[in-house]
Amino acid sequence: MRSTLKRVFVITNFIFFIGSFNDYYLAETKKHSIINLFCLNNFREEMLKANIIYDEKIAKHTCECYLDEFSQTSSHQKAITKCKLETQEKFNL
Repeated sequence: MRSTLKRVFVITNFIFFIGSFNDYYLAETKKHSIINLFCLNNFREEMLKANIIYDEKIAKHTCECYLDEFSQTSSHQKAITKCKLETQEKFNL
């Protein structure tokens, strides 16, 4: 009985540890993904075209929003539309 409880405890902790570990690497992958790099570059270009001073904080927020929304909906256009509106409201653009 003790042996079984010990095994369950070890397995549960292992699964929890692996889950936490994967969340960290998923976040790092998202942060450095090619999609994120394109998003940041495109955001900079759009800001310059609109004669708005580029702000890295706004760009990061917008691209994180885009990546999250795109991963949920798999719609490029929906993600762009939602995140543009959200960014405009949050940062008064």
